[in-house]
Amino acid sequence: MSKSDASPRTRVWDPLVRVAHWLLVLCVAAAWINRHHLGPRHEYWGYCAVALVSLRLIWGFTARNRYARFAQFVRPLGATWAYLRGVLKGTAPRYIGHNPLGGWMVLALVSCIGLLGFTGWLYNTDMFWGYGWLADLHAAFGWALLGLVALHVSGVVLTSIKHRENLVWAMVTGRKPAAAPQDIDD
Repeated sequence: MSKSDASPRTRVWDPLVRVAHWLLVLCVAAAWINRHHLGPRHEYWGYCAVALVSLRLIWGFTARNRYARFAQFVRPLGATWAYLRGVLKGTAPRYIGHNPLGGWMVLALVSCIGLLGFTGWLYNTDMFWGYGWLADLHAAFGWALLGLVALHVSGVVLTSIKHRENLVWAMVTGRKPAAAPQDIDD
């Protein structure tokens, strides 16, 4: 898919980021598949997802790889709106790491998974066992996560097409084509 398959490649995502990402995909999918069979199966997948998110949060502040650090890819809202306007006009620049929308999507996904884990755990406490409103809230976060995942995958596909690079493969290998002069690599 890349216009420059033979071009030099740069390491972007380290093994921890990539393995945690794909394990999180597995955990979320398994928890979703088991959503009608509440109990240990659903709970263990959910707790595994929360553990991975916790690990990613720690790594986002301590990683040596700059592309893994939140400070590198979570951009101010003004820059994010400017990037969105560029996307809508078809002029958005290529980023070596996460683009501004991708950075905020990471935060939205992590937050939603954290809220799912919290409401799921809370529902199983003696104090909140069996409360319908809490079950409904947990389900609403589940549907919100599904929507966020759909937006995330759509963004990956559209960005891959726009910049003619396979972002899914980059999340497998950790490498992307090296930066060109017009690309953003900060």
